[in-house]
Amino acid sequence: MYRDFGTILFATLVGIILVAVPLLISKLVAPANKTREKLETYECGEEVEGSAWLQFNIRFYVIALIFLIFDVEVVFLFPWAVVFKDMGIVALVEMGIFLTILLVGLAYVWVKGDLDWVKRRVRYASGRYEKIAIKSEN
Repeated sequence: MYRDFGTILFATLVGIILVAVPLLISKLVAPANKTREKLETYECGEEVEGSAWLQFNIRFYVIALIFLIFDVEVVFLFPWAVVFKDMGIVALVEMGIFLTILLVGLAYVWVKGDLDWVKRRVRYASGRYEKIAIKSEN
C-alpha cells in the first residue's frame, strides 16, 4: 500500500524539480539590470497608450461568448460527418435535432437583440429596454 503512495510522492517531487530547476537557473544566469523600458508592457511592438484598466462595453463579451458557443458546437459536426455512413438514418435524425437546438438558440439571441451592435430605439419600451425608449413629445 505504501508503495503506491511512494510512486505518487516520487512523481510530485519530479514535477517540483522540473519546475524549480529551470526557474533557479534563469534567476542565476539572467542579467538583472531592470530599466524603465524593460518594465513597460509589451504589446506586439506597439507603443503603450494610457492605462490598461479601461472599461469595455459588455457587448464585446456577449458577442464573444455567443461566437464561442456556436464555434464550439460546430466542432461536433466534423466527427459526425466521419461516422455518418456507418450510423445511417439515426445519425441524420440526431444531427437534425442538434442543429434545430442550435438554430433555436441563434433565433433567441437574434430576437433578443444581442447580435445588434448598435442598439436601436424602441417607441414603447418597458423593463430592460426602458433606457433606450424614445421619449414622447406629449
